[in-house]
Amino acid sequence: MLSIDPSTKARMEKASYRDRKWHYSATKVMFWSTVFGGLILYAGFSLLSSEDSSSSSHTAVKWGGIDWEKRVKMSARPGSGSHKAVLVTGAAGFVGTHVSAALKRRGDGVVGLDVFNNYYDPSLKRARQKLLDQADVFIVEGDINDSELLKKLFDLVSFTHVMHLAAQAGVRYAMQNPSSYVHSNIAGLVSIFEACKSANPQPAIIWASSSSVYGLNTKVPFSETDRTDNPASLYAATKKAGEEIAHTYNHIYGLSITGLRFFTVYGPWGRPDMAYFFFTKNILKGKQINIYEGPDHISVARDFTYIDDIVRGCLGSLDSAEKSTGSGGKKKGPAQLRVFNLGNTSPVQVSKLVSILESLLKVEAKKNVLPMPRNGDVVYTHANISYATNEFGYKPTTDLQSGLNKFVKWYLDYYSVNGRH
Repeated sequence: MLSIDPSTKARMEKASYRDRKWHYSATKVMFWSTVFGGLILYAGFSLLSSEDSSSSSHTAVKWGGIDWEKRVKMSARPGSGSHKAVLVTGAAGFVGTHVSAALKRRGDGVVGLDVFNNYYDPSLKRARQKLLDQADVFIVEGDINDSELLKKLFDLVSFTHVMHLAAQAGVRYAMQNPSSYVHSNIAGLVSIFEACKSANPQPAIIWASSSSVYGLNTKVPFSETDRTDNPASLYAATKKAGEEIAHTYNHIYGLSITGLRFFTVYGPWGRPDMAYFFFTKNILKGKQINIYEGPDHISVARDFTYIDDIVRGCLGSLDSAEKSTGSGGKKKGPAQLRVFNLGNTSPVQVSKLVSILESLLKVEAKKNVLPMPRNGDVVYTHANISYATNEFGYKPTTDLQSGLNKFVKWYLDYYSVNGRH
């Protein structure tokens, strides 16, 4: 038998470890290059077919004309003391409606953009639109992938900021309609960046990433410096891809870009596909609700964040954003690139959420406890918010009990009108 002296053996083991480490890194790089390359290629095909895919369900969408242009310009006009003109995409969405209203209340000019798709009940989006109409915020009905529409909006208004909140949301729906996530979250993001980099002056961009990018991380609380290369869902992968795309446009074109990783936003006018929303609906109807648990009966917990706290985080991010440095699509110097966690930093078990709802609704829930399915959801989320706190004073103030109380009051009022639900 060949004998190997200890020093030689140690060097061989070290070399073997380096080889294994290099192979792992190379494999990782190749894997993510393939994933993102595939997503971008797919986004390209999605862009080519976006007219067909949107026209089938949005044939009534019209824009343009003198009256339309007047409404856009009027809505974008800042009040006295403000110099901000903000384009808010996804303005008829949950977060988009609240952010648009808050910007307008303080005197900023605001133009909304929304496609009004049917991912969930469009009547809720139309009701939000009426709220913004009353606040003198005009929502343009159109697709973020419509480059002609975007060009027209930027020709009409010198937007100082873009609050890009339009996205295909939801983790589980990605298993049913994956192409919608690529169309909205990747191709749509590129469309917005393309419009912004070509604008003169270029606006600063704040956009909605997601806490889902932390994926399978086990280290908590989640910090912006943590790894985000293990997504648990296609939705998370598209948001991770978006962060990489943002880096590219910042580096090449000098766009000032801030990403916001939202943590489980809830509150009045919320999304019906969120657990707290459909739990409320089913509890009131006497229907069974499914409560999931992780391996070994681990309780699922979320860093539930009330909408008003999220709005303050969005406005703080916008107000602290520096100007883009490019002009006419050409970079003039380094530009700001940031990403923030916006959470409540107080995770609560889903079972506790249900208990609070039972108390507020005065109805006992019919609970069915099940193992968490392999659908992309994660067991636990917890935000480290110190970066946002240090940068612009972000500090959530609403606990889950108080926030759900406000939601339940809104829910009972909204769905009692005209026999809704």
